[in-house]
Amino acid sequence: MGRPEEETGLGDPDGVGWRRRCGRCRRRCGRSRRPPRSAAGGPGWSWWALYLACYAAGGWEPGWAGLQALREKTLDVDLLMVAAAIGAAAIGQVLDGALLIVIFATSGALEALATARTEDSVRGLLDLAPETATRITADDEVVVPVVELAVGDVVLVRPGERIPADGTVVAGGSEVDQATITGEPLTVDKVVGDEVFAGTLNGTGSMHVRVARRAEDSVVARIATLVEQAGQTKARTQLFIEKVEQRYSIGMVAATVAIFVLPLLWGEALRDSLLRAMTFMIVASPCAVVLATMPPLLAAIANAGRHGVLAKSAVVLEQLAATTRVAFDKTGTLTRGTPELADIRVLPGAGLTETEVLRLAAAAERPSEHPLARAVLAAARARGLQLPEAEEFSSQPGRGVSALVDGHFLRIGSPAALMPDEADASAAAAVEAIQQRGQTAVLVLREQRVVAVLAITDQTRPEAAAAVTALTRLTGTSPVLLTGDNHATATRLAGELGIGDVRAGLLPEDKVTAVRELEATGARVTVVGDGVNDAPALAAAQAGIAMGGGGSDVTLQTADAVVVRDDLSTIPALIALARRARRVVIANLVIAATFIAVLVLWDLFGTLPLPLGVAGHEGSTVIVGLNGLRLLRSAAWRRVAGRSGAVG
Repeated sequence: MGRPEEETGLGDPDGVGWRRRCGRCRRRCGRSRRPPRSAAGGPGWSWWALYLACYAAGGWEPGWAGLQALREKTLDVDLLMVAAAIGAAAIGQVLDGALLIVIFATSGALEALATARTEDSVRGLLDLAPETATRITADDEVVVPVVELAVGDVVLVRPGERIPADGTVVAGGSEVDQATITGEPLTVDKVVGDEVFAGTLNGTGSMHVRVARRAEDSVVARIATLVEQAGQTKARTQLFIEKVEQRYSIGMVAATVAIFVLPLLWGEALRDSLLRAMTFMIVASPCAVVLATMPPLLAAIANAGRHGVLAKSAVVLEQLAATTRVAFDKTGTLTRGTPELADIRVLPGAGLTETEVLRLAAAAERPSEHPLARAVLAAARARGLQLPEAEEFSSQPGRGVSALVDGHFLRIGSPAALMPDEADASAAAAVEAIQQRGQTAVLVLREQRVVAVLAITDQTRPEAAAAVTALTRLTGTSPVLLTGDNHATATRLAGELGIGDVRAGLLPEDKVTAVRELEATGARVTVVGDGVNDAPALAAAQAGIAMGGGGSDVTLQTADAVVVRDDLSTIPALIALARRARRVVIANLVIAATFIAVLVLWDLFGTLPLPLGVAGHEGSTVIVGLNGLRLLRSAAWRRVAGRSGAVG
């Protein structure tokens, strides 16, 4: 067999023999028993000191973590990497061991960066909220810490200031940059009655804002809390990987021992056998597989949070990605839950125009707090009508209101309570026609005679039709409407939005039954709702999404995700983003498995240099980490929003 032409190892003072041909295998092994001297001719002790510092700096933390895991009877890949580096140094491969330590520490730092960037990208919103606010009191303005603001306080927001709390504009107006919360690229005009968010930037106007939520309950605080909770939960894929990881690691150690021992029995040199075994242990370690799942899911959660949708965990994102059917509640979800005046039917012989009827009705309704009264008032203000004063106002719950306006006695209320027995047939016909359209009929009586019938309807959200179309395209199936409202109203709304499956007149338990019936057909249902009566259906479904603006506390707690700004167009975008995150996870697993398979086969059936094995193994870890972080970019949200037909 012969000996090497020149002895290799520590006995070679010039480090020359490590590159000579080996008489045993007639190839250049490129493996050194000891670190070469510096090209500058530095002393050996300085290089040993530097290598020792490298091992200590990069290896102590993963080594300690591995020992801690070992005490709990679990095998950590960190410990395997440190053991491989020490083994390399023991046989003279000090440089290769140091390279392993450096790259492994770098990949660990990138892994930590992936998680930190995911959380910080959203939690950083908290820093946008100012620390103080100008609270308006009865006789003065007082600067107070934001944490001392209570619900109902009124704060002054000057031009250029950040809004200190979630609330409603009660005076003034301005344009507000709320891209940090909603993702809208342009400023949004805010007037009296509009909602504003803490941390958003006021423009050139001045506003008085009534605080709606305490600092810890603001949108940005809820985002931070939910992202933190999401980071602490693990997707089913991740849990499966961690379960398999322990068995895989034990099997890998057993295989490493076999790869070391068996070649020795066949006569291979100790050093070559040990080096091959250590290279196998490095390249077969599942570091990239472990990192393949959570970074993409957490990045998608953070990105959705920046655009006004809070997904509560990585599990939720997996559930949303599997959605094949979406079920909507009606009132407060597809509609705003805010009534508006849709039509005025003046009866023959009344002697009034539509404008005159609206003026009288709005004047009589002005003192009322009823939602239908506010709809009439809003319509009068939209037409710029000057309203006379109402005298002798009286309100009877369930029946309506009465008042003296311009010398005329007016009564306004429901047909069931106010329709006279001797009423004209045209009044009954008008009421019937309005109710057939799914609208609410309100009578207007002057001196005990019906002069007009008002048609009140719930406002459909302007983005509802586009959202339904996008979800139909995304899932391949039209959404379902589940509502407790009457069938006529539900059918009318479904026809406007393109929903084919309508289930009306449902109690909360009926909605749960409907969800289970859909899932029994193989559908994976996501339910979208806002009220207390929707909470059971949200809990029973594959995934539940709550409308955050008017959602009840129990619904927000039950839901798996919350649409903060009540924009239905974000729902198809969220599902599309969840599906993209799932594809990235699958791609990461394929990348990691491919690298492991190629490097392991190379080491077993060829000669894989240790540095190349280290670079390939740790390189795959870096690749999957960076691939997952791509979902943090705003472009990722815009892309899925565009493809789903949603408006991002």
